[in-house]
Amino acid sequence: MPVHPQCQAILDAIANSDGPTVFDTRDPEEARRLYGASTEMFAPATPALRSIDNSTIPSDAMDVPVRLYTPETEAGPNGLPILLFLHGGGWVFGDLDTHDAMCRGLAHDAGCLIVSADYRLAPEHKFPAGLDDCLTALYWVAANAAQIGGDATRLAIGGDSAGGNLAAAACQVARDRGGPPIVFQLLIYPAVDFTADMTSSRNNAVGFGLSDPAIAWMRDCYLNDPFDATDPRASPMMAKDLKGLPPALIQTAEFDPLHDEGKAYADGLRAAGSTAIHINYPGMIHGFMRMGALVDDAAVAMDDAAKALRGIFET
Repeated sequence: MPVHPQCQAILDAIANSDGPTVFDTRDPEEARRLYGASTEMFAPATPALRSIDNSTIPSDAMDVPVRLYTPETEAGPNGLPILLFLHGGGWVFGDLDTHDAMCRGLAHDAGCLIVSADYRLAPEHKFPAGLDDCLTALYWVAANAAQIGGDATRLAIGGDSAGGNLAAAACQVARDRGGPPIVFQLLIYPAVDFTADMTSSRNNAVGFGLSDPAIAWMRDCYLNDPFDATDPRASPMMAKDLKGLPPALIQTAEFDPLHDEGKAYADGLRAAGSTAIHINYPGMIHGFMRMGALVDDAAVAMDDAAKALRGIFET
C-alpha cells in the first residue's frame, strides 16, 4: 500500500519546511532541539498514573537519570512487573521528555512500572557508553526492584529505534553474563545491524523521514570506527548465537529503512529457538509510534505492545 495519508502529511510538512529538520542537520545540539520541539506536536493525550518520579541511578562513569512511571494497577504480592525503557533518537538525540507520552501510555495500558533511562548520547559519548548506562540501569533495577515497588522476576526491557538496538544488545549481554533474567524484549523498529544492505534500506533510503544519509551520520557519531559495526553490542544481528534470548515482539514500519533489519532479527531469533513475534504496520514510517497525536495507527501499535507485555507478565 502507499504511505498512509497521515504519515504522508507529516512527510510533506517536512519537505516544505524552511529550515533544517532533525534528520537533515548534522549538528547534534540542533538535532536535539528539533527532536525535542517535535514532541509537543506528536505526543497524544496521556492517561493518569499513580505517580511519575525523576531520580538517578549511581554509576562510576556518570549517574544515569531515570523517570519512574507507576500505574494505578494493583500490585501483586511481589510488586508490579517492570519495563526498562530506552528511548530512540539515533544515539544522538532523544531524552526522558521526548518519550514521556509513550512511557505513560505503556505504563497505563500494560499495568507495569516503567523505568525510562536517559543514557549518554553521541558524539560526546561514543559506543559503548550509552549501552553501559543502559546496563547500569538494568542491573540496578533488577537489584532494587522491591525498593521501587517492582517484581524482579517480571523484568522486561524495550525501546524504539536506537533504544531497540540498546535493548537487544542488553539482552545479549545479560545472557552472556548469566543475568539478570529478562522475561521479554520489546523492540520497536530497532536498528540491529550497522553492516546491513537490505531491500528496505535501499527502497526507503530517501523521502520517508529517516534517510540513509541520516543513518550514516548517526552511525558515525555513535561508533568509534568501522570495526565497531561488527561488534554484537553495536549490531545485535552480528551475534554468533541468538539462542537463549528472551521472547520478543518486534514492530516494524513498512516505509522504514530499518524494516528488513527488524524482520531479519525476528527470523534469527526464531531460527535459534526463541519466541519472536514480528508485526509490520502497513503504510507507516519510522518513528510513527511516537506520533500518536497525528497518526491513528500509533495507538494500534501501542496497544499491540501493551497486550504483549500483559501476556508475558500474567504468565
